[in-house]
Amino acid sequence: MSEDLLQLALLVLVVLIGSALCSGVEAALLTVNPLRVHELAARPKPIPGAKRLARLRQKLGRTLTVLVIANNGFNIFGSLMLGSYATFVFEQNGINGIALPIFSVGLTILVILLGEILPKSIGSRLAIEVSLASAPVLHFLGLIMRPLLLFLEKLLPVITEENELSTDEEEIQQMAHLGSQKGQIEADEAAMITKVFQLNDLKARDLMTPRVSAPTLDGAARLNDLKTTLLNNNEEWWVVLGAEVDKILGVVNREKLLTALLVGDGEETPAELSEAVEFVPEMIRVDHLLTNFDNDKKGVRVVVDEFGGFVGLIGAEAVLAVLAGWWRKSSS
Repeated sequence: MSEDLLQLALLVLVVLIGSALCSGVEAALLTVNPLRVHELAARPKPIPGAKRLARLRQKLGRTLTVLVIANNGFNIFGSLMLGSYATFVFEQNGINGIALPIFSVGLTILVILLGEILPKSIGSRLAIEVSLASAPVLHFLGLIMRPLLLFLEKLLPVITEENELSTDEEEIQQMAHLGSQKGQIEADEAAMITKVFQLNDLKARDLMTPRVSAPTLDGAARLNDLKTTLLNNNEEWWVVLGAEVDKILGVVNREKLLTALLVGDGEETPAELSEAVEFVPEMIRVDHLLTNFDNDKKGVRVVVDEFGGFVGLIGAEAVLAVLAGWWRKSSS
């Protein structure tokens, strides 16, 4: 093989390698999970290249412009130069005839297979590894091409748009479902994630025990007279009522009432043992109600309508029942 043919082969190899690197990195940047990149960059000790990769993905239009310029430099300009040089080499070696068309077809096939399809498949499969490894090089190329990039950004402002990291309920639920199918998270964990979003759609009135079924006690009655009622009903919290309609004196824990009976305080009344009650509107969203329970460890709230009337009782266990999957919406 003559020296000219060897140089031509080396130039073909350079074009293929350059095209393959650009194609593989482009595929990796487009398929890498942005949440994964954010997590790697946010670590106390970030993975090398993670912060730079996060910045490159934030301005993905600019980063892809760098790759497109480089890739087309190899694919178009490189191929044209190779064609011209191949013509010269083949004439020098007396093999001009059919050699040039064969070379052109062969180079096109090699660029498609080895410069595009194969590296993009590898880049997609090893997206995070390829993206992290290429981040410093892309940053350096961006600095070199800065004047050209600024001109293109003035010409095409869409390039300058930043990619914000965001998601929504539907996307999170789909990710949880796919994670469960792939075995990356447990099925019950995926189900619970879906149920968390149900809290936003439910109101206190959907989960409360209605007034007619809520456990109530006459605030003026003696504990000795209520003994049978307390022993036959396992409700943890009771609403203590006054003499007037909708007059709520407070709430009292069943354990506290039974303890008073055991120690001989049967002459006391529920009103004397009751605690201050917290009211919540019947239209409050259950996710807000859950935060309300977290702020006050007492696990019960009295639900009222828009006029302040007592309409039901709700406990923290009602919200937990939704998350656990025990709650079923009434058919009515």
